[in-house]
Amino acid sequence: MKDLFGVRQDAAGLRRRTRVKICGITGKGDAEAAIELGADALGFNTSPSSKRFIDVRREAEWIRDLSPAVTRVAVTVNSTLGQIEELLSLQLFDIIQLHGAEDAAFCRLLAGRGVSFIKAIALGAESSIQEIERFCAAAILLDTSTPRGFGGTGELIDLESAAMFAARRPSLRLVVSGGLRPGNVSGIIRRIRPYAVDVASGVEAEPRRKDRKLLASFLEAVRAAE
Repeated sequence: MKDLFGVRQDAAGLRRRTRVKICGITGKGDAEAAIELGADALGFNTSPSSKRFIDVRREAEWIRDLSPAVTRVAVTVNSTLGQIEELLSLQLFDIIQLHGAEDAAFCRLLAGRGVSFIKAIALGAESSIQEIERFCAAAILLDTSTPRGFGGTGELIDLESAAMFAARRPSLRLVVSGGLRPGNVSGIIRRIRPYAVDVASGVEAEPRRKDRKLLASFLEAVRAAE
């Protein structure tokens, strides 16, 4: 299976390691710090409703100049096909993340047009979980089911349900999100063994600004789990 996040290799190339996506990037300094510390992917929230929204057209120059070693992910919420195609036309992003209520039919439409995407699922949304295979996604991102919004709430995912989900679909490329922090990510990785982990608020000093020490601690904890 072709890798999805980053092009960094294991020290000896002998085993798959857990990838790390740092989401909610709003500035060049945070992006560069995350890359320097070992992040495999960066998420940019393109929905104006997000508290970590970034105007990617205005910030295009530095986003485009980021290291090719990291995967740049455009996080969208209930965008239209036209809006997604416009985002891709900017040539800033490697993959799209659908983090709204996009249904299987819309996902199949994207796949049919050759668009590579991650589909986020709120754990507990049975209708979406039952349609996993029909989403045709490059990866499935499990997030916390909460009325507070589409991700980035800091609420911990239901670990028991996530572990059961992963066990039933061992061949699925699974990204786990929702309340991950330096203090809990090692245990979550050992329990679920996902393809990647995704973090936003868990490495922030304050809303919209990442903390270098928390970023370093998070990445160290991921490596320790392996």
